[in-house]
Amino acid sequence: MAEAVKPEKKAGRRKVIITCAVTGSVHTPTMTPYLPITPDEIARESIAAAEAGASVIHLHARDPKDGRPTPNPDVFMQFLPRIKQNCDAVINITTGGSLGMSMDDRLAAPLRAKPELCSLNMGSMNFGIFHAGEKITEWKHDWEKPYVEKTYDNIVSNTFAQIERVIRELGHGCGTRFECECYDVGHLYTLAHFLDRKLLEPPLFVQTIFGVLGGIGPHPEDLAHMRRTADRLFGADYQWSILAAGRHQMGLATMGATMGANVRVGLEDSVYLGPGQLAKSNAEQVAKIRRILEELSLEIASPAEARAMLKLKGGDQVAF
Repeated sequence: MAEAVKPEKKAGRRKVIITCAVTGSVHTPTMTPYLPITPDEIARESIAAAEAGASVIHLHARDPKDGRPTPNPDVFMQFLPRIKQNCDAVINITTGGSLGMSMDDRLAAPLRAKPELCSLNMGSMNFGIFHAGEKITEWKHDWEKPYVEKTYDNIVSNTFAQIERVIRELGHGCGTRFECECYDVGHLYTLAHFLDRKLLEPPLFVQTIFGVLGGIGPHPEDLAHMRRTADRLFGADYQWSILAAGRHQMGLATMGATMGANVRVGLEDSVYLGPGQLAKSNAEQVAKIRRILEELSLEIASPAEARAMLKLKGGDQVAF
């Protein structure tokens, strides 16, 4: 009698981390009425995004009076504990800050909070958002127009020394790991430099960013080139993620997901849900990309799974 053939065990579906960047420092209140400004709004939007499926929440702070970006740790501490108390998402704090902030400014909130994860820009660059204000004739606040126009003649500074300072003070000093933001191919090589020096340890969380004026473009070939380069430099020692600016957000995130990437959405990166349609919340964008991923038979990573994938220290090891 022939031996019964055992059914093959089905392989588990790949887990995809959804990051939501809730407010950022790029868009201004005039650009959308839905941008979270106050600590209450940032907390509510973050919790709702986590409930919609985001396992990582990336955060900046804003002055609650007029919406300008602020590095003030006291403002961060008005929403960080609330988010932690109301959801299990990984909280990721910026070290990029915004235009005009010093390194002391940019590190003030992360060093106070000692989070599991922080963003880390991997190179200096032109970061042009001046074109975003060309069609705006009336601004809500006096600071907005000069802030946007200043990007025509401003360099976002992330020198080797600045990057190393962040790694040593936050990474080595606080046990924080990094969302390594790579806006161009050279940034991948800079990241490889710090990995080769053993200042960073795998698994790396490599956020490749497309469509920012001054960085790599949003063409599918640009995405494929960044993927090939990262594969060559890092092999199996990294988790890849896709962030695309503006109207390219959903398309490139979807394309990247089919190639093995995690994804990032949120009002920091795009204020739209679809062509000409403003997103009314971060949760709307999270829900949309989640539907797309699940239609592709991809499984959404829970916060616990994201922590394991990124080798994070755990939410009980932060200072808020």
